[in-house]
Amino acid sequence: MPKPKPGLSKRGSDPTILCVNHATEKLGVDFDRLIAALQKFVDEHFAPVWGMRANLEKAKSPRRGTWTLLFTDDQDSADHAGWLGLHHLEGNPIAKVFVKPLKQSHEDVSVAASHEIAEMLVDPAINLWATGPDGLPYAYEVCDAVEEEKFDVDGIAMCDFVYPAYFELFRERKSTQFDHKKKLKRPFEILPRGYATVLKNGKKVDITGSDKKEIDFKKEIRTDHRSEYRKMLHLLKPADTINFTTLPDKKKRSKKRRAKK
Repeated sequence: MPKPKPGLSKRGSDPTILCVNHATEKLGVDFDRLIAALQKFVDEHFAPVWGMRANLEKAKSPRRGTWTLLFTDDQDSADHAGWLGLHHLEGNPIAKVFVKPLKQSHEDVSVAASHEIAEMLVDPAINLWATGPDGLPYAYEVCDAVEEEKFDVDGIAMCDFVYPAYFELFRERKSTQFDHKKKLKRPFEILPRGYATVLKNGKKVDITGSDKKEIDFKKEIRTDHRSEYRKMLHLLKPADTINFTTLPDKKKRSKKRRAKK
């Protein structure tokens, strides 16, 4: 039997995630050292819990059959770099880390990168939901509820993440471990600096863990975030298609639909 080609994302195989740095802004950590720490984060912390592994590689550009973790200054620089059509070629997952806003907010680029990798591995198509309190569907995001909790891997900060039990509503309070840092005590709990995306009355809404988080949340640049992609998917008709890396303008899409009728 012929061996699969490197980097092809087939069922049962580990995806290759290309780490591509197009940011002119300093990351705050050596890029090679960051990739090594992210690989260790996956191998020694995330994979033993979720059973999902990945091979991280440094690259200058995306490659067919691979997933991508793109570091860029901000959304504009990502657009101008000519990346928007590349994901569309294969439909493979891509995550973006916007360095400039992170640095301006005094947040760790490494935490954002580990956050994106973890959530990309568990729900690469951004379409999974779990039944939570009151029967509401909760987005299957493994870092959002604990997104500002950190732990070190070789001296580099990584994002906390929830365990599978977090999405199991039948679990009793303090009955098992719900996240890596043991901050959560029950399923679907949201820490004060976390949030969750919930489907309520046919609409997707973000629930924050505190009033302060809600205020900060409104200030964040949410473009190209996974939660925004979920919201756009909810508006699409079954026959519609969408580029994974861009979110169509809602007004333009509505006009397009009216023209078809």
